[in-house]
Amino acid sequence: MTYTALPAVTTPDQLVQQLNWRYATKQFDPSRTIPEDVWTALEQSLVLAPSSFGLQPWKFFVIRNPDLRQQLRQHAWGQAQVTDASHLVVLAIRQGLGEADVDQLVDRMAEVRQVPSDSLASYSTMVKGFLQQPPYPFDPEAWAARQVYIALGFFMHSAAMLGIDTCPIEGFDPARFNEILRLPEQGYAAVVLCAAGYRSEVDKYAALAKVRYATEDVVGYVD
Repeated sequence: MTYTALPAVTTPDQLVQQLNWRYATKQFDPSRTIPEDVWTALEQSLVLAPSSFGLQPWKFFVIRNPDLRQQLRQHAWGQAQVTDASHLVVLAIRQGLGEADVDQLVDRMAEVRQVPSDSLASYSTMVKGFLQQPPYPFDPEAWAARQVYIALGFFMHSAAMLGIDTCPIEGFDPARFNEILRLPEQGYAAVVLCAAGYRSEVDKYAALAKVRYATEDVVGYVD
């Protein structure tokens, strides 16, 4: 099997332009909904996000019920993005990550790549060994949360490239979200939220200049 590099779908200038356009949207237009084909692409940005070992220790819960979102808003500092955005995603980690999760991934790898499961034995042993005896002080849930933030970044970047506004939200009560959404019963725990949709024309923050340190202050080269 041979692989051919895909052509770029944007230019460097367009990329920077979209990243400058993006901001953490404070006020969404509740009358506008993300089209189904656009949402499907954004959904795939979550599915296709990379993770350490490819373990994907996460699940992404898209909250569509308006009444439920209103209830959740009470436990997110009353932030309007929770109810007014077109879509609300709760990014959650897999709790109690262990050998069973590795076995599940290996089975999926064998299915997708059409190879015998036993041909992946060395990979399985390596990942299980890392989880059981990591080479450094290791908190499985903190590690899983870092993987979730990779997916969050993928989602927000993909949204910006498609002209969709987003707002990542850490200002919420994870315990109450877990309880209301019954996440622990499913083996998951909420880590971060992300609202997605279209900015309101009256959101004053949309027109503010983006404040960042100079490139030379945050990017260093080691030759």
